Amino acid sequence: METFKLGVKPCCYSLLLAVFGLLASLTSIADAETHYHQFVVQPTPVTRLCRTRNRITVNGQFPGPTLAVRNGDTLVIRVINSAQYNVTMHWHGIRQLQNPWADGPEYVTQCPIQPGGTYTYRFTIIDQEGTLWWHAHSRWLRATVYGALIIYPKLGTPYPFHMPKREVPILLGEWWNRNPMDVLRQSQFTGAAPNVSDAYTINGQPGDLYRCSNKETVRIPVDSGETILLRLINSALNQELFFAIANHKMTVVAADALYTKPFTTQVIMIGPGQTTDILLTADQKPARYYMAARAYETAQNAAFDNTTTTAILEYKSACKKGLQPSRPILSQLPAFNDTATATAFTAKFRSPSKVDVPTQIDHNLFFTVGFGLNNCTRPNSPRCQGPNGTRFAASMNNVSFVFPRRTSLMQAYYQGVPGVFTTDFPPVPPLQFDYTGNVPRGLWQPSTGTKLYKLKYGSSVQIVLQDTSIVTTEDHPMHLHGYHFYVVGSGFGNFNPQTDPAKFNLIDPPQRNTIGTPPGGWVAIRFIADNPGIWLMHCHLDAHIVLGLAMAFLVENGVGASQSVIPPPADLPRC
Repeated sequence: METFKLGVKPCCYSLLLAVFGLLASLTSIADAETHYHQFVVQPTPVTRLCRTRNRITVNGQFPGPTLAVRNGDTLVIRVINSAQYNVTMHWHGIRQLQNPWADGPEYVTQCPIQPGGTYTYRFTIIDQEGTLWWHAHSRWLRATVYGALIIYPKLGTPYPFHMPKREVPILLGEWWNRNPMDVLRQSQFTGAAPNVSDAYTINGQPGDLYRCSNKETVRIPVDSGETILLRLINSALNQELFFAIANHKMTVVAADALYTKPFTTQVIMIGPGQTTDILLTADQKPARYYMAARAYETAQNAAFDNTTTTAILEYKSACKKGLQPSRPILSQLPAFNDTATATAFTAKFRSPSKVDVPTQIDHNLFFTVGFGLNNCTRPNSPRCQGPNGTRFAASMNNVSFVFPRRTSLMQAYYQGVPGVFTTDFPPVPPLQFDYTGNVPRGLWQPSTGTKLYKLKYGSSVQIVLQDTSIVTTEDHPMHLHGYHFYVVGSGFGNFNPQTDPAKFNLIDPPQRNTIGTPPGGWVAIRFIADNPGIWLMHCHLDAHIVLGLAMAFLVENGVGASQSVIPPPADLPRC
């Protein structure tokens, strides 16, 4: 059994081991295994940017251990909480069919694991393969509690592309010199935006453009002419990112553990929560080339971390003994606000062939997403440091989501506990307005509530996610738990229900589990509600979910055991 233990670890480990620890022969992974793991969550001293800080980690590793499994395998993961905070684990992108008890968002599918407590997650991978990841789903612990979850096909099942002999997980992250939980607490006290990160990271390291990071920069050696698979994961807490490799083109073959029609690109835009698999061929002059990532920031006049993290793609023949290594060649990254490049990249995604998109829609939903401001009775108070003496808020359809505290939504629903939630989340905005225009200030303050939207098992759903200009327009990466969905259309400005659906792609739209709302625009998704339970939908910028940019679906049981939620495990944590 592998235990996930949350804790803090010394930062002296082999970089090549960290980067290539997954490169064992794939034939060593048997078919339909049960994998037992133990995760110990604990504080650990981690050194970054010349400073050693205690951080919450898993099994003393930052990033945490990679889980490598096959489609059809069962995972049994015992989490021991040796940290000082409540914690839960989310297996991002795993559908958890009939099993919301293993999904992980705190106070939604479970109460958190309290300090000194344990909980065992048990779930089976069903018809999924590709790159996913796991992370803490408890406030800002995700800043350092995350790792890759790689699902290989069943034995004998080929990839839709030539599988390279080598692959490298690339986890993009954010680093704060202060304890991220303290940064969150300060923001929640003042009502202002949280302080931005001090650095971005690749596999836990900032790279040699930051002070003190030269020796620790991640290096990926390659032979001339070889092709490797990079499994790119945006684990950053609050930032969408551009990613590029100097002088090299990349071929995208999958996203969010779903294959795509391959396409080539020189730059990738990836939002928090998203994964992208890329094939990279070492076809340039032998040298050292930077892999680099930096912010894609769409909020107007917002503070953000404007630094660049790097790793080095190193041709082996360019590293001769006794010679001083050459300076790596710089990557060309777009400007931080280059929405045109980000939009063009996202528009290239297609499913590999025709897919079965729902066409008869049972629930046609329209959700506004974005910021708000709560008025203060004492604007000069230390607790009212948002714009003009307010406090920041966020909402969907003008409802700022409130997470329960005395039990989880699933436990309340399953046990019939009244007064925890209601099922009156509005299917459309309570008031219609010019969503991306000059919004009257009277609409800037959202209501609050723990409101769910109820779906019958098997019903077809369309959601149009509309960004608003309240405070500022922004690209919000929206993640739906328990499902993947078809992205059938997107655009800028206000969604037009009379003309925009005619432009929907109902032939080969991509499937995702996380998708961004274009800044000042909209995106339309469709899915079948075939997974019973309560499933959170939220912005994957963690600064926004704590402000209330979330809602949840209650998908009712269908007919019989195969369409119903399984009973909760005996060790489900209590609040």
